[in-house]
Amino acid sequence: MSSHPSDTRYPPIGVLLRQWRGVRRMSQLDMALACGISARHLGFVETGKARPSREAIGRFADTLSVPLRERNALLLAAGYAPHYAERDFGTPALERMREAVELILKHQDPYPAFVLDRHFNVLGANASAVRLNDFLMGGRASRHTNLLRQIFDPEDFRPVIANWPEVATGFLRRLHDHLTATPGDAAGQALLEDLLQYPEVPREWRYRAIDRDTEAVLTLDFRSPAGNLSFFETITSFAAPLDITLDEVRIDCAFPVDEATASVCAQLAAGGLAEDRGLADVS
Repeated sequence: MSSHPSDTRYPPIGVLLRQWRGVRRMSQLDMALACGISARHLGFVETGKARPSREAIGRFADTLSVPLRERNALLLAAGYAPHYAERDFGTPALERMREAVELILKHQDPYPAFVLDRHFNVLGANASAVRLNDFLMGGRASRHTNLLRQIFDPEDFRPVIANWPEVATGFLRRLHDHLTATPGDAAGQALLEDLLQYPEVPREWRYRAIDRDTEAVLTLDFRSPAGNLSFFETITSFAAPLDITLDEVRIDCAFPVDEATASVCAQLAAGGLAEDRGLADVS
C-alpha cells in the first residue's frame, strides 16, 4: 500500500467528503450504510480522527459518484498515491479510443461535431465544423480554443448567434451544473468568472437559473449568408473510462433542425457555397 504525506493542495479528506455528501445530498447515516461502515467511523474520518484506507476511499467515491480526477484528489488528500492516469489524448495508449472518436466525427458529416474537455476546451472537430465556422465567420479564425469563450466574446463567434441570450445561458447552465456536481474545481470556477466579465452579461447569470424553457431542446440559431441556420445538439461520452482524459471527453454533435439548414450543410460539404463566396474548402 503506497502512502505519503497528505497533499497540501487539497483540504483534508474529511472536508472533501463532507463537500461531496452535501452535493449528493446524502446524510452521514445514509452514506455509512451504503459504504458498509458505521456512521461513527465515518464521523471520525470526516473530523480527521481516523484515516481511511485506500479501499474505503474507493467505496466512498463509488457511493458519491465521484469523477476520476476528484477520486485522485481524495487519495492525495488522505496521503495516498493517485490511482488514475491522465494521458494526453494524442498518446499511443489511447489510439483505439481516439479512433472511435474520429469515427464518430467522420460519420457526423456533413453536420458539425466537436470534441470537448470538461472545461469546454475544443480538442478536435470534424471537417464540417471547420467549414461551417469558416462560412459563418467569413473566413476569420476564432480568437479562442475554448467554446464558451467563443460564444461569449463579442469579437469572436457571438455576433453570428441569432439567439445569443438563450444559447449563452444554456451553455452557462451546463457549466453551473458541472461546478455544482464537482466541488473544488478552481479552473472551472475561474472560467465562470471570466465569462461573467464579458459585455452585456447580466449579473444574475452568476447563479444557475431555474429552467423555464418550453421547447423540446435548446436550438443554436446562426446568422449566415445563406439565411438562418438552426441546430440542436447531442453529447456522447465514454462508458466506464479508467483514464481521466477519457472520463472528461465529450463529443458534441450538431444536427439540423430544418431542411434548409441540412441543405446548406450539404452544399458546404460539396464546396458549392464556399466557392460562391470565394472561400477555399478547408476539408
